[in-house]
Amino acid sequence: MVLLRRWWDRKSLQLGLVALALGSAWVLRETQGALLLEMYQVITRPAQMLQAGPTPEERLRDARSLELQARIVDLESQNKKLQNLLGYVTKEPVASRPIPARVLGRSADHWWQQITLDRGSNSGIQEGFIVKAEGGLVGLVETVTPNTSRVLLISDLKSQVGVTISRTSAKGVLRGDSSAEAVLEFYEKVPNVKVGDFVSTSTYSQRYPSGVAVGRIKSLDLKKLPASIAKVELFPPIRSLDWVAVYPKPEEPIPETENSQPPTNPQPQKSN
Repeated sequence: MVLLRRWWDRKSLQLGLVALALGSAWVLRETQGALLLEMYQVITRPAQMLQAGPTPEERLRDARSLELQARIVDLESQNKKLQNLLGYVTKEPVASRPIPARVLGRSADHWWQQITLDRGSNSGIQEGFIVKAEGGLVGLVETVTPNTSRVLLISDLKSQVGVTISRTSAKGVLRGDSSAEAVLEFYEKVPNVKVGDFVSTSTYSQRYPSGVAVGRIKSLDLKKLPASIAKVELFPPIRSLDWVAVYPKPEEPIPETENSQPPTNPQPQKSN
């Protein structure tokens, strides 16, 4: 009995620690660590309360506030653009006022080629209608559905527009260059033009009315063969279109020539 008591005195502490470890392991397994996590939260909560950082509820409120601010900024921007467009539209005679439309879609692969508008045949838009924005000509309606329209931009590589130099009446064909600039190929070998001259649609254009602003001469190459060419800075903000105005096509277009190349005779050819 004395030996047993002595053995217990020596081993009781060790046995107690082993029992505590086994019991803790069993509780941890049965509760999947929930009890341990709860104890950690109880111990660390005072320290967390002393920290200066926002609570989860405060972070959620801040996120919602930032989202609302972003939406307000976007709506204000769209409202300003729409007001500018409406101001541009009201300058037109009542009988020929255009249809305002918003750019609904634009593919990254065809950014400079085409846009999709949120208005279609239900709003009176037809194929061949003219699309303008602040600054001048944007493009031509190619296809129409009841509620959408697809527009070929003048910056498209396959776009061709008959244009004239406002100062001297020199004429040529403007071709898209998949950028905010276009290439103007003159009918004359040595046209009377200079950098800074304004470019607009000509009376020889079939698809577009004459006198619509297009851009400004940015650079010239008068030695280019077979005809002189110029780089034209386009006036309309084709890079970032949001709102446009859609006009009916010209009522009596001049017949278009089959040949889109510059003529060899002094008379200008018809063009798009």
